[in-house]
Amino acid sequence: QVQLVESGGGLVQPGGSLKLSCAASGFAITEYWMYWVRQAPGKGLEWLSYISPTGGTESYTDSVKGRATMSRDITKNTLYLQITDLKSEDTAVYYCAKDPRPNISTMWRRETRDRGSWGQGTHVVVSS
Repeated sequence: QVQLVESGGGLVQPGGSLKLSCAASGFAITEYWMYWVRQAPGKGLEWLSYISPTGGTESYTDSVKGRATMSRDITKNTLYLQITDLKSEDTAVYYCAKDPRPNISTMWRRETRDRGSWGQGTHVVVSS
């Protein structure tokens, strides 16, 4: 059974940093495109980043480029997203997501969470 469990969210002061984790089970993250997505209160999905199955390709959306870094621990089958210099506009629920089919990217920037597998999300609040 595929499962994604995010953790690491919380209350952070502006300028601070967080490292979010996404523990995967039921599949290998080395076989699927993986994504980080967030949803701010009252807003739609914002796709932040993706990483290829081999780890050789990754990309970030402009709003976090230069502040966000994806990484993964294959031995733990876990994906990470570290964001520095946090701003109030980074306040959101952060999700990791997995493409439904191996080695194919089909989910990037979809408007809804109707494809693939998603975690329950972890809340990040940036406030002083």
